[in-house]
Amino acid sequence: MTASHSKFKTAINAAYFSIFGNLALAITKGITGYFGNSFALIADAIESSSDVFASLLVLFGLKYASRPPDENHPYGHGKIEPLTTFAVVGFLLISATVIFVQSIDNILTPHDTPVPFTLYVLAGIIFTKEVFYRIVNRKSDETNSTSLKADAWHHRSDAITSLMAFIGISIGLYFGPGYETADDYAAMIASLFIVYNAYLIFRPALGEIMDEHLHDELIADIRKETEKVKGVISTEKCYVRKMGMHYLIDLHVVVSSSLSVGEGHAIAHSVKDHLIAEIPDILDILIHIEPEEITPTAYYQ
Repeated sequence: MTASHSKFKTAINAAYFSIFGNLALAITKGITGYFGNSFALIADAIESSSDVFASLLVLFGLKYASRPPDENHPYGHGKIEPLTTFAVVGFLLISATVIFVQSIDNILTPHDTPVPFTLYVLAGIIFTKEVFYRIVNRKSDETNSTSLKADAWHHRSDAITSLMAFIGISIGLYFGPGYETADDYAAMIASLFIVYNAYLIFRPALGEIMDEHLHDELIADIRKETEKVKGVISTEKCYVRKMGMHYLIDLHVVVSSSLSVGEGHAIAHSVKDHLIAEIPDILDILIHIEPEEITPTAYYQ
């Protein structure tokens, strides 16, 4: 199995983990919220339900991105990843809007304080969702997957929503009559956290689509490794584009002006082979050979 295939398999397994985990928690929250008289928990269940669909989108995006290059997509299908991330952000924003509007409706409608046992359920959910976040986030770092990173933040958003519900219900139970709506206000505040997290997910995905310069550390590694190749004097321009879990590189390499075209071509191939071997995240490299600048007097020496 190649490193690329291993990455995709890891990411896809993480997406399945998210789907089944979110489904189980959505059911748990919904049942607990209904019988425990807590809209904050029901709102939490709504967000987890949207997470299931979002994780399904991530899974689709990862499977599509794993397709090899073809005639119509010579650079591969990796750009589907940030597009999938935009869809995930859309689910987050819809969830936040539904929770916010329903919270206002519940605040205006008198209801009883949530049942105490909901706090125990919430404590377990907060712990579980934070564990989910850490697992999926680690997998997103391992695979360099934008959409998986978005899925991880979905788990963190869920943990925040549950934490706010825990605080709201605790206030309602501790202070008693007059504080029945505390968990509704908590759900409203949680919706604002969800919107903020949606922005944090959206911004890097937008940068990826726009080929924004975000890869200083990788460029430094490319320059350092390139200068190890025999015949390379230095590097000039180096541009990086992210394509799914991998990178496409445009690199200008400076060599001696006395070399033949064939010798310069051979050095370019050596550079490409060396970089792909040393930096596996590189999918392909386009190398332009530049001659070393010679001062006018050098021609007469």
